[in-house]
Amino acid sequence: MSVASASAAALRSSSGRRCGVGTGLNGGNKFLMMQRRDLVTKGVALSVCSSLLASSTSNGAAAQALERLPFKADGYSFWTWRGRKIHYVEQGSGQPIVLIHGFGASAFHWRYNIPELAKKYKVYAVDLLGFGWSEKALVQYDATIWMEQVSDFLREVVQSPSVVVGNSLGGFTTLFAATEVPELVRGVVLLNSAGQFGDPNAPPKAEEAAVAEEEASAVTRLIVRPLKEAFQRVVLGFLFWQAKQPARVEKVLKSVYKDPSNVDEYLISSITAPTADPNAGEVYYRLMSRFVANQSQYTLDKLLGKLTCPLLLLWGDLDPWVGPSKAARIHEFYANSTVVNLQAGHCPHDEAPEQFNAALLQWLASLEEEAGDKPAEPSLQVV
Repeated sequence: MSVASASAAALRSSSGRRCGVGTGLNGGNKFLMMQRRDLVTKGVALSVCSSLLASSTSNGAAAQALERLPFKADGYSFWTWRGRKIHYVEQGSGQPIVLIHGFGASAFHWRYNIPELAKKYKVYAVDLLGFGWSEKALVQYDATIWMEQVSDFLREVVQSPSVVVGNSLGGFTTLFAATEVPELVRGVVLLNSAGQFGDPNAPPKAEEAAVAEEEASAVTRLIVRPLKEAFQRVVLGFLFWQAKQPARVEKVLKSVYKDPSNVDEYLISSITAPTADPNAGEVYYRLMSRFVANQSQYTLDKLLGKLTCPLLLLWGDLDPWVGPSKAARIHEFYANSTVVNLQAGHCPHDEAPEQFNAALLQWLASLEEEAGDKPAEPSLQVV
């Protein structure tokens, strides 16, 4: 896949409310601010597209030219959260950026992004509980547990308002955390995020569950449910054994990386190594049987309705799991958002790191320009 093919990528931006911007301004100043914001936003599009057009190498070749986070079998740093060991990577200095991986991945999935972003920012990449080098805790996994973990990480470790970036499951977690601790989040970046929009015609879940519980017979509670759980354990146990095989991991990755150049031993090892933990199988069972089945309680429309900061959607348009129509719908729902479409699959930050890094850095520069942190860069101009 040629990076030059990304010339077909479109950037759609619409500016709505901005955190802490525009309060108390008169009408003329508001107009000037809107012009300034439009200039910066269009500049992001121009600069990113120019960067993509200038390159004729493949994503994999471009990645080889980037500095890569060294793989450490014992991990980097650890933080104790609620008595559990949480792994994270910390590099650089400046305003903080926090990176949240997707399902089955770890902080090492940001291998080509951490060193580059750390040249200008303080970068953290954290492993969610149950994943990577964080503890495989035998707890009840639901959508709130990682939101609470990320919120506390921002509060206890980072200790400063941050831009939070998440891929897939990490995107959903990032969005959830941003709505719960808005004072600690100055911007959100979603990469092919998990999560679904609610169905307005669906019955209330809580009421539906309560009715079902009341109507459940003794036979259902004492026989049917235990048998169902036993069957699930057998099936999911086999699926976990299959899922952790290196050949299987490689096959799945190549199905969602449209340019498989970066599907290498480093990446595969970073995914399979944590599965050797004695509790990994039970964590997998709890994730698949409970979290995945019950995540619909927290829908994207509900979370976006509570979001109060700028949102960037960096979307791999060639993702076979989460296509660009989802990014378009999020953008339509949340006015204060920008969309950058990349010619990559489900993990654009690792498949096309050069494109991802350039797009993210340009957007971060626009946030700083708008906040008055530094003067506008010459590259952010409209032609």
